Amino acid sequence: MANTAYPDVFKELKAQVREEGLLQRVPIRGSIEMVMVIVAIIVALSTAPLWNPILLGVFMTIVFTRSVFISHDILHTQYFKDKSLSMKLSYPFSAFILSNSSSWWDYKHNVNHHTYCNIEGKDDDINALDGAFTQHRGNNPIIKKHKYLIFWGAMFFMFPSFIAQSYKFVITRKLWGEFALMLLHWPLIWGTLIYQIGALNTLYVALTLNFVLSPWLAFGFITNHLGCETFEEEEGKKLSWMELQMRTSRSLSGGLFIHWFYGGLNTQIEHHLFPKAPRFNLLKIKDMTQKFAKEHNIPYFETSPITAYIQINDELKHY
Repeated sequence: MANTAYPDVFKELKAQVREEGLLQRVPIRGSIEMVMVIVAIIVALSTAPLWNPILLGVFMTIVFTRSVFISHDILHTQYFKDKSLSMKLSYPFSAFILSNSSSWWDYKHNVNHHTYCNIEGKDDDINALDGAFTQHRGNNPIIKKHKYLIFWGAMFFMFPSFIAQSYKFVITRKLWGEFALMLLHWPLIWGTLIYQIGALNTLYVALTLNFVLSPWLAFGFITNHLGCETFEEEEGKKLSWMELQMRTSRSLSGGLFIHWFYGGLNTQIEHHLFPKAPRFNLLKIKDMTQKFAKEHNIPYFETSPITAYIQINDELKHY
């Protein structure tokens, strides 16, 4: 993307978005989605013997994916203003359903990533593959030889990676209460399935879930910022909020299905400009942001999903 001067006009855009009511939290709509996911996981577990294990794995993948997006949105206080309440409400989706740590995600994602998006040394999300997507790439001969296999292959292990990072975080920080909640995932989800359909069929469910869920999440997350501009800390501090978020984020073209499939992360520019704006409003905010950017001659980085993956793969070539 060309380094074009950005006018510091974010307050004007924010005022327009707020005037349309698109920044208002959605406790009722959010609660409905939360209840639907909880009901869905209960139905899946209680009717497990009636399912083909592969189909059950696919259905649970959808439930798990929605749990990831709901937990993400709750922790951004998109549903409820109270941060403490939001943290507690995230546990059924992060700890019980996913065995993930809300505290880890809040620190990694909300504190570091959103504040220091694509700033080297601050945003861990761009450290993938020995810094392949930063200005200071490594020079590991093994990674250089097998970089495509390593990077794209890792997409199929995103879910266990999240679990491992979560456990490391809560143990290091001695968050024993959350650790206990995360441990409940195993008897609640997998213990129930083993009791219902036996160990072998449960293994089929688990393998299906991982190898559908992991790439679903991974291929969604990598489009957000990889292949976008990165900055060193001092350089990043000189940029306005609007310029930093727009130059380091990529939105994806597409309508309602794309928005559902990517959990709203397809409107990444808008999500970073307005992290507390409900996912349900982001397509409308995207239309306003694009129009606003055009009026002020501000570059707006949007591609199709396929083009995003091509751009990311092209970045790998430079390692």
